[in-house]
Amino acid sequence: MAKKAAIKSAKTEASVDAWLAKIGDERRRKDCATLIRLMKKVTKSPPKLWGTSIVGFGDKTYRGASRDVDWFLIGFASRKQDLTLYLMNDPVGYAKQLAKLGKWKAGKGCLYLKSLDDADLGALEDLLALSFKSMKKQG
Repeated sequence: MAKKAAIKSAKTEASVDAWLAKIGDERRRKDCATLIRLMKKVTKSPPKLWGTSIVGFGDKTYRGASRDVDWFLIGFASRKQDLTLYLMNDPVGYAKQLAKLGKWKAGKGCLYLKSLDDADLGALEDLLALSFKSMKKQG
């Protein structure tokens, strides 16, 4: 059996509402509140703060060859330049939803949005639901 790895951004008992209230930019705070609402709806899980800056939904132990890591199924962070959505699988695999979403960039397991102002929230909710379902199925 692999060892459990301690990670820097472990789940905390810190208040997500207090984290949200500390976001100085009103538009960014509103975007984060919208992401919390959408992810709660999709996951039917409460938001948890992971480390000091990531809001995650659901729990999963990712099993590796040498270590196991406790992490969330989907989540997001408000970074300086973008909203970073952690979808854990390749977001480019959701071409239909991304085509409707609006402006975005992708990295491995992440989707980057400047803001939700121009985003199609229906397409975003569909994308979140597909990613969450996919992650729940993975063993």
